[in-house]
Amino acid sequence: MSEIESYRGRDAKQALAKKLTVAVWVISAAVLFLVGLMRFVKFNLPEGMSLDFLPPLHALLNSGAAVALSMAIFSIKGGKVQSHLRWIYVAMSCSLLFLLCYLAYHFTTAETIYGDLDGDGALNDAEREEAGGMRLLYLCILLSHIALAAISLPFILLTFVSGFTNQFERHRTMAKKVFPVWLYVAITGPIVYLLLKPYY
Repeated sequence: MSEIESYRGRDAKQALAKKLTVAVWVISAAVLFLVGLMRFVKFNLPEGMSLDFLPPLHALLNSGAAVALSMAIFSIKGGKVQSHLRWIYVAMSCSLLFLLCYLAYHFTTAETIYGDLDGDGALNDAEREEAGGMRLLYLCILLSHIALAAISLPFILLTFVSGFTNQFERHRTMAKKVFPVWLYVAITGPIVYLLLKPYY
């Protein structure tokens, strides 16, 4: 019996799945609330403390998630379920650490604006002209990244739950739709950082 067949023979944990599904929606709502709140609420860090080291870490964690997701899909296509599970746990860990660092940074640090050469938090006409079409490209990538990250969050978690509770057909069906979106979000994270890097 192959590794995949042995997993498919397991009984689905329906009761656990229901409880975890409720948790997924509560967690997703809480995360989206905090992400919205961080634009309006800022906390002061202790004197001399800075979280300026976090943006490159964000890019690194997103890159790690992208690599882990690629390895996870490669593993499952090769019938290696345990390897697939390990890579999914790595991807989930990278994404969780990213989220925590992202919230910490944006709750304590003013937003960096693409094209803001003097760092005053606003774009003047000269800066807007200097940024040119690259600003539009940046905003398109950023907005697609943010929108898809927000929309996909509960479905990433639900896909995980379906696999964790042995609902393998449901897991497979959801993963086919969720995987490319999650991978896009993970890949565009570092791209957004690299585009914004000159203005930090």
